[in-house]
Amino acid sequence: MKDVTLYTDGACKGNPGPGGWGAWLTFGQHEKRLCGGEPETTNNRMELLGAIEGLKALKEPCRVTLYTDSSYVQKGITQWLAGWKKKGWLTASKQPVKNKDLWQALDKECARHDVKWQWVKGHAGIEGNEIADELANLGIEKMRETL
Repeated sequence: MKDVTLYTDGACKGNPGPGGWGAWLTFGQHEKRLCGGEPETTNNRMELLGAIEGLKALKEPCRVTLYTDSSYVQKGITQWLAGWKKKGWLTASKQPVKNKDLWQALDKECARHDVKWQWVKGHAGIEGNEIADELANLGIEKMRETL
Protein backbone atom coordinates (compact mmCIF):
# COMPACT_ATOMS: atom_id res chain seq x y z
CA MET A 1 0.00 0.00 0.00
CA LYS A 2 1.39 3.40 -1.00
CA ASP A 3 2.01 6.11 1.59
CA VAL A 4 0.55 9.40 0.35
CA THR A 5 0.67 12.83 1.96
CA LEU A 6 -2.36 15.02 1.26
CA TYR A 7 -2.78 18.67 2.20
CA THR A 8 -6.25 20.14 1.67
CA ASP A 9 -7.80 23.56 2.08
CA GLY A 10 -10.90 25.57 1.30
CA ALA A 11 -11.41 29.28 0.73
CA CYS A 12 -14.42 31.53 0.41
CA LYS A 13 -14.76 35.19 -0.58
CA GLY A 14 -17.67 35.94 1.68
CA ASN A 15 -19.35 33.16 3.63
CA PRO A 16 -21.49 32.28 1.75
CA GLY A 17 -19.93 33.50 -1.47
CA PRO A 18 -17.60 32.34 -4.24
CA GLY A 19 -15.46 29.50 -2.96
CA GLY A 20 -12.60 27.24 -3.91
CA TRP A 21 -10.94 24.07 -2.72
CA GLY A 22 -7.40 22.80 -3.13
CA ALA A 23 -5.58 19.50 -2.63
CA TRP A 24 -1.85 18.77 -2.90
CA LEU A 25 -0.91 15.11 -2.99
CA THR A 26 2.65 13.80 -2.76
CA PHE A 27 3.99 10.27 -3.07
CA GLY A 28 7.77 9.87 -3.27
CA GLN A 29 8.91 12.16 -6.10
CA HIS A 30 5.40 12.47 -7.53
CA GLU A 31 2.93 15.25 -6.84
CA LYS A 32 -0.55 16.20 -7.99
CA ARG A 33 -2.17 19.60 -7.55
CA LEU A 34 -5.95 19.84 -7.76
CA CYS A 35 -8.39 22.72 -7.37
CA GLY A 36 -11.96 23.68 -8.12
CA GLY A 37 -14.60 26.17 -7.11
CA GLU A 38 -18.28 27.02 -6.84
CA PRO A 39 -19.99 30.40 -7.37
CA GLU A 40 -22.09 30.34 -4.17
CA THR A 41 -20.91 28.18 -1.29
CA THR A 42 -19.48 28.19 2.23
CA ASN A 43 -15.98 27.82 3.60
CA ASN A 44 -16.91 24.55 5.34
CA ARG A 45 -18.20 23.03 2.08
CA MET A 46 -14.96 23.96 0.34
CA GLU A 47 -12.85 22.49 3.17
CA LEU A 48 -14.80 19.23 2.83
CA LEU A 49 -14.51 19.19 -0.97
CA GLY A 50 -10.73 19.60 -0.77
CA ALA A 51 -10.50 16.41 1.29
CA ILE A 52 -13.05 14.52 -0.85
CA GLU A 53 -11.46 15.42 -4.18
CA GLY A 54 -7.95 14.73 -2.89
CA LEU A 55 -8.92 11.24 -1.75
CA LYS A 56 -10.97 10.63 -4.91
CA ALA A 57 -7.90 11.34 -7.05
CA LEU A 58 -6.15 8.25 -5.67
CA LYS A 59 -6.65 5.39 -8.11
CA GLU A 60 -5.98 2.62 -5.58
CA PRO A 61 -6.30 2.21 -1.80
CA CYS A 62 -3.50 4.05 -0.02
CA ARG A 63 -2.23 4.92 3.45
CA VAL A 64 -2.94 8.65 3.54
CA THR A 65 -1.77 11.25 6.03
CA LEU A 66 -4.25 14.06 5.43
CA TYR A 67 -3.42 17.53 6.75
CA THR A 68 -6.18 20.11 7.13
CA ASP A 69 -6.36 23.47 8.87
CA SER A 70 -10.11 22.96 9.34
CA SER A 71 -10.99 21.73 12.82
CA TYR A 72 -14.57 21.34 11.47
CA VAL A 73 -13.40 18.69 8.98
CA GLN A 74 -10.89 17.04 11.31
CA LYS A 75 -13.26 16.80 14.28
CA GLY A 76 -16.25 15.98 12.09
CA ILE A 77 -14.62 12.93 10.54
CA THR A 78 -12.79 11.69 13.67
CA GLN A 79 -15.27 12.58 16.45
CA TRP A 80 -18.75 13.48 15.23
CA LEU A 81 -19.46 11.33 12.16
CA ALA A 82 -20.18 8.03 13.94
CA GLY A 83 -22.74 9.73 16.21
CA TRP A 84 -24.42 11.51 13.31
CA LYS A 85 -24.81 8.22 11.46
CA LYS A 86 -26.25 6.50 14.57
CA LYS A 87 -28.73 9.35 15.08
CA GLY A 88 -29.94 9.33 11.47
CA TRP A 89 -27.83 12.35 10.47
CA LEU A 90 -29.02 14.54 13.34
CA THR A 91 -26.77 16.54 15.65
CA ALA A 92 -26.76 16.23 19.43
CA SER A 93 -29.37 19.02 19.48
CA LYS A 94 -31.58 17.00 17.05
CA GLN A 95 -30.90 19.34 14.12
CA PRO A 96 -30.11 18.02 10.64
CA VAL A 97 -26.36 17.75 10.02
CA LYS A 98 -25.18 20.56 7.74
CA ASN A 99 -23.38 19.44 4.58
CA LYS A 100 -24.69 15.87 4.98
CA ASP A 101 -24.09 15.18 1.26
CA LEU A 102 -20.40 16.04 1.58
CA TRP A 103 -19.94 14.19 4.88
CA GLN A 104 -21.39 11.08 3.23
CA ALA A 105 -19.08 11.50 0.23
CA LEU A 106 -16.06 11.97 2.53
CA ASP A 107 -17.05 8.91 4.58
CA LYS A 108 -17.23 6.87 1.35
CA GLU A 109 -13.77 8.03 0.21
CA CYS A 110 -12.26 7.36 3.64
CA ALA A 111 -13.58 3.77 3.50
CA ARG A 112 -11.30 3.15 0.46
CA HIS A 113 -8.14 4.26 2.25
CA ASP A 114 -6.32 4.10 5.57
CA VAL A 115 -6.52 7.79 6.50
CA LYS A 116 -4.67 9.44 9.37
CA TRP A 117 -6.10 12.90 10.06
CA GLN A 118 -3.79 15.72 11.14
CA TRP A 119 -4.82 19.27 12.02
CA VAL A 120 -2.33 22.02 11.17
CA LYS A 121 -2.42 25.72 11.94
CA GLY A 122 -3.39 27.67 8.83
CA HIS A 123 -1.27 30.53 7.49
CA ALA A 124 1.64 29.48 9.69
CA GLY A 125 4.23 28.90 6.96
CA ILE A 126 3.69 25.13 6.68
CA GLU A 127 4.62 24.44 3.04
CA GLY A 128 1.89 21.90 2.26
CA ASN A 129 -0.82 24.01 3.86
CA GLU A 130 0.37 27.13 2.00
CA ILE A 131 0.27 25.23 -1.32
CA ALA A 132 -3.24 23.90 -0.59
CA ASP A 133 -4.34 27.45 0.30
CA GLU A 134 -2.91 28.79 -2.99
CA LEU A 135 -4.74 26.03 -4.87
CA ALA A 136 -8.04 26.83 -3.12
CA ASN A 137 -7.70 30.48 -4.13
CA LEU A 138 -6.77 29.40 -7.66
CA GLY A 139 -9.97 27.33 -7.67
CA ILE A 140 -11.96 30.53 -7.05
CA GLU A 141 -10.15 32.33 -9.88
CA LYS A 142 -10.64 29.47 -12.35
CA MET A 143 -14.33 29.20 -11.43
CA ARG A 144 -14.81 32.95 -11.96
CA GLU A 145 -13.19 32.71 -15.41
CA THR A 146 -15.78 30.15 -16.50
CA LEU A 147 -18.80 32.19 -15.39
